Amino acid sequence: MKNKELADIFDRWADILEFMGDNPYHIRAYRNAARLIRDLSEDIEVLAREGKLSSLPGIGQRLQAKILEFLRTGKIEEFEKLKQQVPDTVFTLLDIPGVGPKTVKLLYERLGIRSIEDLKRAIERGDLLKLPGFGLKKVEKIKKGIELMEKAGGRILLGVAVFIADRIVEQLKEHSAVERISVCGSTRRMKETVGDIDILATGKNLEIIEAFVNLPNVKEILWKGTKKATVIVEEGEQVDLRVIEPESYGSALQYFTGSKAHNIHLRTICLKMGYKLSEYGLFRGEEKIAGRTEEEIYSALGMDTPPPELREDTGEIEAAMEHRLPDLVGYGDIRGDLHIHSNWSDGASTIEDYVKKALEFGYKYIAITDHSKSLKVANGLSEEDLERRNYEIDKLNEKYRGKIKILKGTEVDILPDGSLDYSDEILAQLDFVVAAIHSRFSQDNTERILKAINNPYVNAVAHPTGRVIGQREGYPLDLEKIMKAAAETGTALEVNSYYNRLDLKDAHCRMAVKYGVKLVISTDSHHVDHMWMMKLGVGTARRGWVEKKDVLNAHGIRTIRKFVRDKRKKFGVS
Repeated sequence: MKNKELADIFDRWADILEFMGDNPYHIRAYRNAARLIRDLSEDIEVLAREGKLSSLPGIGQRLQAKILEFLRTGKIEEFEKLKQQVPDTVFTLLDIPGVGPKTVKLLYERLGIRSIEDLKRAIERGDLLKLPGFGLKKVEKIKKGIELMEKAGGRILLGVAVFIADRIVEQLKEHSAVERISVCGSTRRMKETVGDIDILATGKNLEIIEAFVNLPNVKEILWKGTKKATVIVEEGEQVDLRVIEPESYGSALQYFTGSKAHNIHLRTICLKMGYKLSEYGLFRGEEKIAGRTEEEIYSALGMDTPPPELREDTGEIEAAMEHRLPDLVGYGDIRGDLHIHSNWSDGASTIEDYVKKALEFGYKYIAITDHSKSLKVANGLSEEDLERRNYEIDKLNEKYRGKIKILKGTEVDILPDGSLDYSDEILAQLDFVVAAIHSRFSQDNTERILKAINNPYVNAVAHPTGRVIGQREGYPLDLEKIMKAAAETGTALEVNSYYNRLDLKDAHCRMAVKYGVKLVISTDSHHVDHMWMMKLGVGTARRGWVEKKDVLNAHGIRTIRKFVRDKRKKFGVS
């Protein structure tokens, strides 16, 4: 798939145009095209071959021509000429979270800054404070952005890793030489970022290795042996495959899943019991006690098997020994998605597109939560537009009666003073209301969210901390206050499944369980191809020890309706 490579070109194109002060409409067109292509689950080459590029929203004839040129030649001539007008080194600065093309242009033209090191030195000298619009807060924000970038250190977002790993596993499963295969490492533990992508298999070694290195998405072979191979896939990420003997598959899967802390603790227990544990099996002296499955190993130690997502040595080993592991929410437990954007606001898919995809997932309901009026950048809906959209939902509910329920919702903006972007009269007419912050990310937003939570018509707070992984830290919050208020008022907090959010994160999910807060796991989809990301949110919740009973949308539509009614009754409204 060339999706990522093409999306990167369009993103850089937008950067260059913004740097040069071009028309905002042109810039936005390239940004939107980049986001759409990057998030497609379908191969852009296949869509082009089938003549379906025109079906992609926002991809007009000019962009289609550029896409076809890239697929045909590997480059876009117009882009190659445009790149020559701007020094390449300048754009390394755009990798810094929170630093946009306008800031880069000012740094370059006024201070001659071309690299990260140039920028660090300029900050140390205090040069940035001499620039117009640069105060201490802005300089501190840039410093934090540099720290965030360096901290990420080239790690892969979980959503990217899962997408690649699942694709490879599904492809190799079809091969007759493969007996068992699994993702392992931090991808299997659903950690929010991972290093390399690791896959483990058992079967006919040489045939599996050969099949792996010849997969259609493999771009480069770094190493090929008889039991291991390493490749670079088209997305530019490294994938390692190990082939293990069947009798050691379980012990290898346990070992290579990790985490390091979990494995060290487990080996310590083994030593105390007179065992030795390695990737080859569990041994007493020279005798092999277990190794074919993970369950064999943990059972031999008198333990239940901790789900991979819990294996971080944060109490799961003790819980497994005492047979009190939580009954985690399952990947198949979700009954509906409660945060979806249609093409009525800034989504790229129609409401009916979402309905059809939801039926494929086996969902019983979805909530269409388009943005509210003040968020003009996201084409937020006026009250009149909201009414027209709701009329369409009514028609679709008639069409799909008995198959799925479409809930009328909104992602209503929490304004700077904590008030909401729609009146209570409007919100009262909706089935499910999600409230969210989209501005003033640097200030403490505790009181702002508390005011929203105390509105009787707000059913959930979306992406509560506002973080974007590797790009923006969450805004300052007193999460304890928010958790307590959510529990008291009957307001859910969201686990946003979108791959660069995962907000609430795992530690906050565990905190929510402690305070008795209901969670909703939603995708924040802006295209039907985003709906698969529910898996990422469920994985994050599982890492946070979240059980099915803790998740509102792991239950049926009656539970959703009751949740909404109960909060309104608590506040004395209907």
